[in-house]
Amino acid sequence: MNSPEDSLLGKPASYVDHYDASQLFPIARAAKRAEIGVVGAPPFFGADLWTAFELSWLNLRGKPQVALAHIMVPCESPNIVESKSFKLYLGSFSNTKFADAEAVRACIRADINEAVWRGGPVQSSVGVKVLLPEMFDREPVHELDGLSLDRLDVECSQYTPAPELLMAAFDEQPVTEVLTSNLLKSNCLVTGQPDWGSVQISYSGPQIEQGGLLQYLVSFRNHNEFHEQCVERIFMDLWTRCRPTKLAVYARYTRRGGLDINPFRTSYPQTLPPNIRTARQ
Repeated sequence: MNSPEDSLLGKPASYVDHYDASQLFPIARAAKRAEIGVVGAPPFFGADLWTAFELSWLNLRGKPQVALAHIMVPCESPNIVESKSFKLYLGSFSNTKFADAEAVRACIRADINEAVWRGGPVQSSVGVKVLLPEMFDREPVHELDGLSLDRLDVECSQYTPAPELLMAAFDEQPVTEVLTSNLLKSNCLVTGQPDWGSVQISYSGPQIEQGGLLQYLVSFRNHNEFHEQCVERIFMDLWTRCRPTKLAVYARYTRRGGLDINPFRTSYPQTLPPNIRTARQ
């Protein structure tokens, strides 16, 4: 299977403007999951919610069309798609004729489905929704709901993941809380470019010490890892150190190259959050 170093990240790339599904570059999830102690079936469900803001193609008369796309990739798929390859793939639509938006949607769905399930049996399908301009003003902006950890005046001195900062009150009554922060920042695994995000942590169980949780989230600041991998690392650190009975971690990262990636991981089956962008996205 491909490794991140084999991708076009951080390398000069020719932009293809005619449809080319071979631009997609899948990377196996397994190696990074093994680093955080996940071997075999993970203790979470969820999906990676993508938004494509730079989608365009030609209609059958050669007139350009523009749209937004929401893409849902199940996290049980064996692979992610490297984001620059996703951008190059979508760029290949720009001088390609399609009958209509449904043909574009079906094409994206089939190609992403093949890439993320390559090497394994298909368990559930990728979801794709294409939004035409008449639907743009229906796209809301909303911040993540919950109690903001950023209100806390804590001293921060660790900028690589420090799970030892996580503490929970195991000898007290359990609680149910939804906590948020806009201070999540990590770096691309290959290029080192900054990735800015907001995170929402929903849980039931021993109360997590909020100051330590905020310091822990800040500790990702100099860490190099893809978005999906960071969220799974956060989930596993909370799961193992704080021992909640229920846990969900949802991060919304700002877009790069016209794409944003928003991983959601939960310990119990539930409806996926709506793919609604925050103000920074």
